[in-house]
Amino acid sequence: MQYRKDKKGRDLSLLGYGCMRFTRKGGGIDIDKAERELMAAIRGGVNYLDTAYIYPGSEAAVGEILRRNRCRDQVYLATKLPHYLIKSMDGVEKIFQEELRRLGTDHIDYYLMHMLTDLATWEKLKRLGMEEWIAGKLKTGEIRNIGFSYHGSTPMFQRLVDAYDWDFCQIQYNYMDETSQAGVEGLRYAHARGLPVIIMEPLRGGRLVELLPEAAKELFRRDPEGRTPAALAFQWLFDQPEVTCVLSGMSSMEMVEENLATADQARPGCMTDSSRALIERVREEIRRSVKAGCTGCGYCMPCPKEVDIPGTFRCWNAMYSEGRASGRRDYLQCTAMRKNPSSASQCVGCGKCESRCPQHLPIRQLLKSAADELETVSYKAAKWGIRTFRLW
Repeated sequence: MQYRKDKKGRDLSLLGYGCMRFTRKGGGIDIDKAERELMAAIRGGVNYLDTAYIYPGSEAAVGEILRRNRCRDQVYLATKLPHYLIKSMDGVEKIFQEELRRLGTDHIDYYLMHMLTDLATWEKLKRLGMEEWIAGKLKTGEIRNIGFSYHGSTPMFQRLVDAYDWDFCQIQYNYMDETSQAGVEGLRYAHARGLPVIIMEPLRGGRLVELLPEAAKELFRRDPEGRTPAALAFQWLFDQPEVTCVLSGMSSMEMVEENLATADQARPGCMTDSSRALIERVREEIRRSVKAGCTGCGYCMPCPKEVDIPGTFRCWNAMYSEGRASGRRDYLQCTAMRKNPSSASQCVGCGKCESRCPQHLPIRQLLKSAADELETVSYKAAKWGIRTFRLW
């Protein structure tokens, strides 16, 4: 296992264990299967475990596995505050204490503001007293490092990085998100400011493996070097020195063994010319199924009505390259779960975006088509619920 340093000089395993996707059985987590897989990863050198308050049963399962094996001191625990569920600092404290009980620990090594998507939300949390609460927990040692996880555009990510003296951050990043979400620009921005960067969705929830277009799968079947989709995607990330730790939601022993083997060999510069060429061919096959030829450059932004234009097109394209449910789920997360929503239907047709688009895309027309497919009845109901809840 390779290790990279955090902000305070601790060694974090390059491969982290994402505990959201434990196998479920009978309505709950199959704790015995999860234990076998998680402990195999820990024995293989993994020392960073990521969970969250809202992952059903995950915190309790992690706590139970660590208790059974008496290995809490061998790992760093990361979990998250669902700030979108709280109304006061009393609520924050209540959730935090519940997380400690679930995990069977007296401290959290890496604590994140979960899905902190815009500066306005952070300012609201500050007004509630979040900075003072964090300072108190850092002083007592109940929290050792404070950070945030993020889904959204590069410019907003950069503003959040600069908004507080964070110890680390977590972003969605993979070879298809190089110029979307926080992207490589955001990754390098955070790294330049001394922030360790934890990577989530390295395989886009497995979609860069199981749900690849058939033509892309054929490229791997015919690869003379025998590379696999998962190993290549991880190597692409491990190759970048700005990446501190890559989370994988491993739910089989085969996944654990393959990822451990990849992480054992991974170093900056591990990507060969042949591997880069294969990545580009796979990208091309994925892009063939896209609906909008958006590169995610962001020149169309900002939108006067706050529409996330690159994010909308990314999710719309994902509907066709990765599955309709996947694209719509990402769209809900990236446009509706914000203090200031950024839905495609907010477009008023001013055309400012089209005058700035290097690809000369008919953005207004494309946004309307995207909204027709992405903003289903379920999306509208969920968005209404999110807006109503935040007003309470």
